[in-house]
Amino acid sequence: MTDPLTGQHDATARADHDAARLIATAHAMADAARAAILPYFRNPALRTDDKGVGRFDPVTQADRAAEAAMRTVLAQHRPDDAILGEEEAAQPGTSGLTWVIDPIDGTRAFISGTASWGVLIALCDADGPIYGLIDQPYIGERFEGGFGRALVTGPMGTATLAARATADLADATLFTTFPEVGTAAERAGFDAVRDRVRLTRYGMDCYAYALVAAGQVDLVIEAGLASYDIAAPIAVITAAGGIVTDWQGGPVHHGGRALAAANPAIHAAALAILRDIP
Repeated sequence: MTDPLTGQHDATARADHDAARLIATAHAMADAARAAILPYFRNPALRTDDKGVGRFDPVTQADRAAEAAMRTVLAQHRPDDAILGEEEAAQPGTSGLTWVIDPIDGTRAFISGTASWGVLIALCDADGPIYGLIDQPYIGERFEGGFGRALVTGPMGTATLAARATADLADATLFTTFPEVGTAAERAGFDAVRDRVRLTRYGMDCYAYALVAAGQVDLVIEAGLASYDIAAPIAVITAAGGIVTDWQGGPVHHGGRALAAANPAIHAAALAILRDIP
């Protein structure tokens, strides 16, 4: 029954309906990206260009096709929303919502034929990510967080995401994509945490963040990120009970140095080491 003064029931119903439409749009974008990308994966005809300066930074036909496909979905279903993507110019909007997309996070992995790359889709408001997807098309896994959902759907069906409760660095598993991490100072900070944990692994790109949400990994530490690298992982990990900040404990959805942790205790332990890095 609707409160005649506040209209609370109607407002809640509208919010639920809006969330359902936004979730459906995100999944349609991920489906479109899958269809655009998979014909190129492990295809010897794949063409790779280098957009880096001084360091190999590949982009492929698959990256461009996937972002174009996702933007087409948004043009059809959410034309008033802003878009921030890796491969095309930012598009302003009027709704107060922004889709932050990375068509292939882990292009180096993609061109190497490994399956640690993924499609990142985040929906942000003025305060940061409110919903996100990490999609691995080749494996067929999709990690989802926000609007009260924390789920992974894949070959084994659908399960609830829940980050684990590891509290001691001596028991933790740590991931990063590049062994170099960033600057010399940032590498020193990473190494200081690495020397305290039980296991360190490298090269998993966005899939490492998905594994934090899935309760398999405790920490991901990276530097030099863009917004489209981290916005979706923030939403997914937060929904699973984890925490993602910069190295001073502040917001990181605009990019920079990221510390993703399975829970506040292990986050605090790593942050105590990283926060003094210049």
